[in-house]
Amino acid sequence: MDLGPFLMLATLEGLLQAAVLTLIALGLSLVFGVMRIVNVAHGEFYMLGAVIAWFVASLLSLHPAIGFFLALVISPLLVGVVAYGSERLILKRLKYDPEATIVATIGMLYIIQQVVLIGFGPDARPVEAPFYYRIRLPWFGYSAYNLFVMGAAIVLLIGCWYILTRTRLGLIMRATQFDSETAQAFGIPVDKVYGYVFAAGAMLAAIAAVLIVPIRQAHYLMGLDPLLLSFIVVIIGGLGSLRGTVVAALIIGLSDGIISVFFSPTLAKMLSTLLVALVLVFKPEGLFGAKAR
Repeated sequence: MDLGPFLMLATLEGLLQAAVLTLIALGLSLVFGVMRIVNVAHGEFYMLGAVIAWFVASLLSLHPAIGFFLALVISPLLVGVVAYGSERLILKRLKYDPEATIVATIGMLYIIQQVVLIGFGPDARPVEAPFYYRIRLPWFGYSAYNLFVMGAAIVLLIGCWYILTRTRLGLIMRATQFDSETAQAFGIPVDKVYGYVFAAGAMLAAIAAVLIVPIRQAHYLMGLDPLLLSFIVVIIGGLGSLRGTVVAALIIGLSDGIISVFFSPTLAKMLSTLLVALVLVFKPEGLFGAKAR
């Protein structure tokens, strides 16, 4: 049997998963890195982004490309508003206590999930891709839209890196992450920064959902697997580390794609969990995480 085409297909599918997973995990890592809380509802913001994208694309009788790119703008904005409101109404009142916020975000998870189930229904629904084109590769043709998703993820990651490392906004976020009390003393509105960071993390998840929904379809339970994989990525890469998030997402995405094609998806999940256990035992701060001072 010629392994070439199977290996190439598995690698491309793994890169596609890694691209989307990087955006989702980056939002989760950003929230933890700055706010020091674990957002268990992160996967539901991803799911909400896909569902809103379906509503935007289906309610507007426009060309699929116009509907898709409108959804790419409207969905993250609406999800960001929901996330910001949730942070102001719930997490702020809990004073960002780590244990209390875990319980609160679990509650947010079920609220968002059930509201979407009532309004959207239990069925998976597709969003039409903005374009259909296949690029000829050595053994087969591959969807140009899938390659577009990978390219879009790279552009967004570069944009996030630039904002975090080269702008005043990024400096404020890093100062808040490093020492929130000192940042507050120097006039940084830490309380507002937390709200904006929580919304930004949810928006990154929503963008990932809009990009992937023409391939995977919108469903009210679609946030569960990405949430688990995102936690795996940020634990392996190091909480709060952009470089670690990218590297870990590539490791998990490629291994999941290749192992799922040649063996089984269950084995891929088992090996990912084993890798997390090894990282926690031998390098608890993650591959690129900073050691506790």
